Amino acid sequence: MADDKRGWRHLQKINFDHKKLSKRVKKAEGATMRHAHKFIVSRMDNMRDVRRHIIGWLLLVGVMIGIVGLQMMWYQRSYQTSAPTSGGTYAEASIGAIDTLNPLYAKSNPEIAVSHLLFSSLYTYDETGHLRGDLAKSTDVDPTGMIYTVKIRDDALWHDNTRLNANDIAFTVNLIKNPATRSPLRSNWQDVKVKALDDSTVEFQLPASYAAFPHALTFAVLPEHILGRVDPSAIRENVFSRAPIGSGPFSYRLLQTIDTASHRAVNMTAFPEYYKGTPLISRFEVHAYNTQDAVIKALRGGEVNAAMGLTSADVRNVDLNNYNVISRPVNSGVYALLNTDSPVLKDKAVRQALQLGTNVDAIRSGMRVSLPSPQNLNDRSKDITLDKPALDLPFVRGQLTGDAIPRAPAYDSKRAGEILDSAGWKMVGNVRKNSTGQPLTLSLATTKNAGYEKSLELLVGQWRQLGITINTNVVNTADPASNFVQNVLQPRSYDVLLYELAIGADPDVYAYWHTSQANQNGYNFSNYRNTTADAALTSARSRVEPDLRNAKYLAFAKQWLDDVPAIGLYQSTAEYVASKQVKTIDAQSMLISPNDRYANILYWSVESKSVYKTP
Repeated sequence: MADDKRGWRHLQKINFDHKKLSKRVKKAEGATMRHAHKFIVSRMDNMRDVRRHIIGWLLLVGVMIGIVGLQMMWYQRSYQTSAPTSGGTYAEASIGAIDTLNPLYAKSNPEIAVSHLLFSSLYTYDETGHLRGDLAKSTDVDPTGMIYTVKIRDDALWHDNTRLNANDIAFTVNLIKNPATRSPLRSNWQDVKVKALDDSTVEFQLPASYAAFPHALTFAVLPEHILGRVDPSAIRENVFSRAPIGSGPFSYRLLQTIDTASHRAVNMTAFPEYYKGTPLISRFEVHAYNTQDAVIKALRGGEVNAAMGLTSADVRNVDLNNYNVISRPVNSGVYALLNTDSPVLKDKAVRQALQLGTNVDAIRSGMRVSLPSPQNLNDRSKDITLDKPALDLPFVRGQLTGDAIPRAPAYDSKRAGEILDSAGWKMVGNVRKNSTGQPLTLSLATTKNAGYEKSLELLVGQWRQLGITINTNVVNTADPASNFVQNVLQPRSYDVLLYELAIGADPDVYAYWHTSQANQNGYNFSNYRNTTADAALTSARSRVEPDLRNAKYLAFAKQWLDDVPAIGLYQSTAEYVASKQVKTIDAQSMLISPNDRYANILYWSVESKSVYKTP
């Protein structure tokens, strides 16, 4: 304790030297400033340079990371593609009325479209235009060519899940043949016998060999278990005609009357048990309108995804930014059919003069439609051109083969005038007259249609330049009071009929040009009669050898061109308008008729999704 007290007293006696302490503090301060200047202040400029380098490197690294990210996205996209997927509603517009859903009576475009979607047939046409089996698995023909035995598939079901069998096919044909049924198809089947040999085999017996018979097996098959007890005379009015049961890719759901006068729609759903697979489209609607303008309005308003039945001229009014236009030739032709019983056209020389005085190239050129490409509105070289193929013969291009295919004579108005002069029709002013002063006058008839009316206008202009007086009759077939068939076709109330003939996949044109068909119930609208032509047509349809048939039809075509019962104007085309958001008919598909667009219906789609490509 004493030591502690001594220590504290000793500490109290210590004196601090303030001068020395101040000196030392200043010395430490100076050293600190020198170090700060040396290691901090003097290196500030270097730090600024380093900062710029760091920021530059960071930016470079960021850009590289961005590039790598974009590259990964691009590569990822390169391994992906858009693929159709199931679902959605497809709505298609068509021109015509829907009065029945029974395919035995289907005549308008919407009715025929619905029958193709609801019903199956033994055969149908594929995307290449060739006949292929639908319900039929195989067909055998006996040596006489008169008996066809067809085996059908055993996995086809009606929409009520009843199995379809050979009895249904025999029932359908016998129903067509029955006059009480009043089917317009009867004339094609009245001499054919049919019977079911068992559940999967049906036999057809023909009165004579007929090479084109397989093409007749494209009729819609009806269910015997539903209609078998219905009196044939009551089939048309039966509830089946309003709510049918079919076996096609789609089943009937509902018939809507949206506008009593002008708009009806048939709603269908994909049939999951369809023997070829379930369609991708979940619901299909066929909308029937009475005019082209109504169809175009429906396209603009988004009421429908697509439309069939518009003419090339109508397509000009379609919004090409939202719709694609697919134009495909079909196996039909538009002709100026010359009534050979007409007092004026009985003279072959006058018919030949009309042939030479018709510039079909100018008519086809006048029918050409150019649509501006939506991607190149300012470059007219990118325009989409819709052309009408040439048509010289009573056949479409490709149906005859070889180097000896005849061609119509070239346009020569001068020579046409000379022939008319020689035939006694001299020019008197601007009109041709005979020796009695009677003017050379022709009456031309056609139906109301933008394409036909344009062709008529061009044809009339050319013939009037020859000095011929022309009277025209354009019939509106949409008017129930017009009765075009009874008032014009059957009595042949015309000198010239501008009309379309459906030629089909097989070159058998017997119905249009054989003498036996030159009557009010036949389709020989030219009243053409020639024994040489008759022999060629009769022989060709009874032979199955392709080369021999081709030779017969070549002989007929040569005689036909020489006799001039008609002047081929152009081959028909089908214009299909579809939204760019849907997948439908392939642009390269071959169509026998516009209704064959459904050949690949299982793969049409409204919806799509991204999928990875298969390596």
